[in-house]
Amino acid sequence: MPVTDPISDMFTRLRNAARVQAPAVEMPASKQKVALAELLRNEGFISSFETKALGTPEQKMRVVLKYGAKGEQVIQGIKRISRPGLKVYRPAKQVPRVYGGLGVAIVSTSRGLMTDREARKSNIGGEIIAHIW
Repeated sequence: MPVTDPISDMFTRLRNAARVQAPAVEMPASKQKVALAELLRNEGFISSFETKALGTPEQKMRVVLKYGAKGEQVIQGIKRISRPGLKVYRPAKQVPRVYGGLGVAIVSTSRGLMTDREARKSNIGGEIIAHIW
């Protein structure tokens, strides 16, 4: 069955896998999902990811989740902000801070996906994709 919002599907798979403390989760891959996984890895929310057969119809991505020393989830929450029915755009000065800087807002800009801190530093606004904490 086709998915109407693949980014929300990715976040739901990550959220569900973290709740049951699964070591990894597989999902269909795309360029935007790979960019999101790269950003999540750089911010320390996931351990690693790998792609298989990128550019073919059966392309897959495997994301290895990250847990704390006592097995607690690193990803406490993911909230999709901009969705297919309601796009949310903000100028650089109005890019939100998540939990006073403890979380990360993912912003899609003309220079690609970046965190809220990078967007404010570069003085670039864009579409607010999600909040992660």
